[in-house]
Amino acid sequence: MSMVADNVKAIKERIGQLCVASGRASDDVQLIAVSKTRSLAEVEQAIIAGQTAFGENTIQDALTKIPQLTEAGQKNLEWHFIGHLQSKKSKHVAENFQWIHTIDSLKLVQKLSAMMQKHNPTCELNCLLQVNLTGEESKSGLPREQTIAFLEEVLKLDLPGLAWRGLMTIGVDNDEYQTRKAFSNLRKLRDECQQRSGLKFFDQLSMGMSGDYAMAIAEGSTMVRIGTDIFGKRK
Repeated sequence: MSMVADNVKAIKERIGQLCVASGRASDDVQLIAVSKTRSLAEVEQAIIAGQTAFGENTIQDALTKIPQLTEAGQKNLEWHFIGHLQSKKSKHVAENFQWIHTIDSLKLVQKLSAMMQKHNPTCELNCLLQVNLTGEESKSGLPREQTIAFLEEVLKLDLPGLAWRGLMTIGVDNDEYQTRKAFSNLRKLRDECQQRSGLKFFDQLSMGMSGDYAMAIAEGSTMVRIGTDIFGKRK
């Protein structure tokens, strides 16, 4: 097997072990291979290893892979948009992605709903609200104190084509204490959102990357976004 395939296998085994250590089922956490800036050939190596969920953070980069793989018959893949999205590019998410992790504005929500109705009317886009729990200006996302009100607002609107599934956050670089605190707080906020909204399937927590996914799983993550540990450092 290739290095990429070996890494996929090893990380899936590690995720299973971490789940069991946290008192959860070994398959309780989904691995999302972050393929941003990676080549089509590298993604194909991960697919050969059985990886089916991939994360992209720019439309331009995603369009160099998704259509080609779909045309090649890889129609069982699940694509997650994990970057900041300009509302004017919502059409491409509606056409190519099954998940978006970075909802943080009503304008974006309304545009995505319109594009789903126009370009993918028989499907729903799974949506996660991005929450900025650390207050870092360099990170996008809703402030914690505004998240529940934002969810309540979108649920009042007529937004066909969108399914509300949970929350996403990004940890703090080189700060284990603050990162773990953010992950714990996101879980509590998800639970409160679910209780207040009554949304049965608002159960997802997208948190944890190559440097902190063990902490994220311990705090209840259901999706980890791993790039470097699969594909190596970007050149």
